[in-house]
Parts: sequence; structure tokens; C-alpha cells
Amino acid sequence: MAVKVVYRCLCDECKRKNSETVEFHRSVNRVVSELDERSRRLFAGMLARQFGRGGIARVAEITGMSRMTIRRGLRECEAGQAIDTGRIRQPGGGRIAVEKKIRVLLERSKNC
Repeated sequence: MAVKVVYRCLCDECKRKNSETVEFHRSVNRVVSELDERSRRLFAGMLARQFGRGGIARVAEITGMSRMTIRRGLRECEAGQAIDTGRIRQPGGGRIAVEKKIRVLLERSKNC
């Protein structure tokens, strides 16, 4: 079973150990660590919208996520796209299956 890594916020408020802020940032990062890719983007985009101006940069600092990823999540939130229950990634996304890699290697070795 894979161990989930929870990002630790390095913002100035957390460095000063403001207990309310530290606890909020920890809880945000606990939630983010449990979500899949799309849900993580949407959650980050929703948080950025709630923070208002400078929200993308602030969420990036809290979660360690890329600003482009948060921006994409914000756009997806605003667009209100329907949730595709069958897939998380688009077709063709992700790693190549091991079986496919092995098949390709076997075909190459036969041609030699």
C-alpha cells in the first residue's frame, strides 16, 4: 500500500507558527493528498477563487502545486464542466502499460 505524502507549507505565517493558520494549511494539504488529479485541480481552483486577488500564488505556496495547475483548476471550476465518471485522465494520458512495453521489446528482439 502506497504511503500518502502530505506537503508541508513553508509560508511566512506557518514559519511564525500562527496556530490557526498552520492548522488550516495542514488541513488543506491533508485533503489535497487524498484527492485524484482532477479533484485536486478543482479544489485548488476553488480555494484560489475564495482568496481573491493573489489567490493563485497563495494556494501555490500553501499546497506546493504549480500555478499553471491551479489556474487550470480555476478555469475548470468557472466552466462548470460535467464530471466524467469513467475516466480521470484523457484517453492516451498516463504511463504506457508494462504489457505493451514488453510486447514492443519482444517484437524488436525478434527483428534482430
